[in-house]
Amino acid sequence: MRGGRDQALWVQCACTALVALGAAYASYRHGREFALRFGADQTTAAIWPLIVDGLLTMATVELWKTNGGPRASGRWAAWLAFTLGISLSLCANIAAAPELSVFAVAVAACPPLALLLAVELLNQALKRHRADTANETSPETGETAEVGKETGRVVHLAVVSEQSCPPTAEQRMWAYYVTERSKGRTPTGAELDRIAGTNNYGRRLLRQWRGQGRITDDATVGHQQPRTERGAIRLT
Repeated sequence: MRGGRDQALWVQCACTALVALGAAYASYRHGREFALRFGADQTTAAIWPLIVDGLLTMATVELWKTNGGPRASGRWAAWLAFTLGISLSLCANIAAAPELSVFAVAVAACPPLALLLAVELLNQALKRHRADTANETSPETGETAEVGKETGRVVHLAVVSEQSCPPTAEQRMWAYYVTERSKGRTPTGAELDRIAGTNNYGRRLLRQWRGQGRITDDATVGHQQPRTERGAIRLT
């Protein structure tokens, strides 16, 4: 679908360019004859159509760029220049008609009107193309933002979970045991129970640590940490 829309837009741009070239040629000839008929010299008559068509082109571009309401800054000047340019172009083309009949006037007035309508149709096509492109990219941007938001939420919850998990009783006992041994004394199982708030668990841990070879009766073999579950805080 998008490839078809792009191709149609290119065709419309090419047709508008052809209309603009034909209208520019006809308007230039009619404008030059109009200026010569009403008192301009050769040099002035040669540049007069360029002035009128240039003013009309500038006004059209400014109206394209101004997306605000009628009170937007500079829009009134663009409308004034556009009205003046199209009026002068119509006068010049109509006055160049060989006779004042309906068909002669229609042929003479056709170039500026055709250019005006072609440019406006191209403007509408470009606006639709920009709107379609924005609508196609919006869902992708929204999905990416949602994925990023969900990922950030999961990471945040994981960090909070890891930081908020309190140390186990065994970890607190081991930290106290290592601290006391660094002071030159060996804590008893009752002291370990008092530190962790347990009952007869300290003696059992002391026997377990001796059996694992982590401590001896007179010194600690190493400062290995007890195995913990994932997410628990380790104390040294």
